[in-house]
Amino acid sequence: MIVFELICRDRHRFEGWFASAEDFEGQKGRGLLACPVCGGSHVEKLLTAKIGRAESAEQTQSPAPQAPDSRKLREMIDTILLNTEDVGKEFPAEARRIHRKEARDRNIRGVATGEETRDLLEEGIAVMPLPIPPREDWH
Repeated sequence: MIVFELICRDRHRFEGWFASAEDFEGQKGRGLLACPVCGGSHVEKLLTAKIGRAESAEQTQSPAPQAPDSRKLREMIDTILLNTEDVGKEFPAEARRIHRKEARDRNIRGVATGEETRDLLEEGIAVMPLPIPPREDWH
């Protein structure tokens, strides 16, 4: 995993975790990225600087990205599961109802296709993929 510092058009800064730089570009190209503050879909990577002493050529090779600490990932998943309502395949419709104030405002999670996700983002509805495995894979 690699963490990028991101910024939206409204200058909100936030972090994003990606499998690789290509994964970031792919998600950006498919319109799957959105600012968690304003929901804006114009998201860019900020430049990062490496600070420290000069390194030899063999030290400049980047180490393989490390997976996030599994304990922290489990804690994050638990927090999401405990603080959201699972609306399943009704996620796109329920997200729209909440956005339009036709349904009670609450945190929801569920299932959406890539096309449904893009449509929600284009409508200004902030959504993001979550690292939660399908229920049948829970231990």
